[in-house]
Amino acid sequence: MRRGGISVKTGRNSGSADCGIRNAGRMTLSPAPTPPATIFGAERAATPEAAALHFRAKLAFETDASDVAAEQRAGTPGFVLVDTRSDAAWAQGRAAGAVHLPTARIAAEAATLFAPDAKLVVYCWSPGCNGGTKAALALSLLGYEVREMIGGFEYWAREGYPVQTDDGVRARLVDPLVGPASAPAAAGIGCAC
Repeated sequence: MRRGGISVKTGRNSGSADCGIRNAGRMTLSPAPTPPATIFGAERAATPEAAALHFRAKLAFETDASDVAAEQRAGTPGFVLVDTRSDAAWAQGRAAGAVHLPTARIAAEAATLFAPDAKLVVYCWSPGCNGGTKAALALSLLGYEVREMIGGFEYWAREGYPVQTDDGVRARLVDPLVGPASAPAAAGIGCAC
């Protein structure tokens, strides 16, 4: 049996020049839809109640470099920043004060590094990497309270927070594309969000 030039039995094309399309001259195409003029043109915004639930839930899963640095300065009991990248990435530079636990070793080593009630924040390279998400999943499956640091190590460094290597710790100036460029972030200058 054939339907539309493709054999229902074999799944193969008929090989004819028209690929099985008959009466193609009578087909009409609908015009492409006009894109909405504003972000609210395509879909209605969520109700304020639904938006509050969504954003509250989002903050339960993620944090940013500024909030992490504030937790470090405050000395929050049980707070641990976890670099989940490879050994080579760790050696290249990491967020000062982070503990190193590559994602592949989480199942075997997490219990020896973290108390059961630890408040963990994980990161990987950048917003283009989902390694932090994978690590957060692995740690949550082990029963840990965990959040992912959005932006990863890239935004930690670009926002001017201290970067540690085996040669020591240094802070860069803030990249003006991600924050006020007037001083290193270690001086306490942030976006004030």
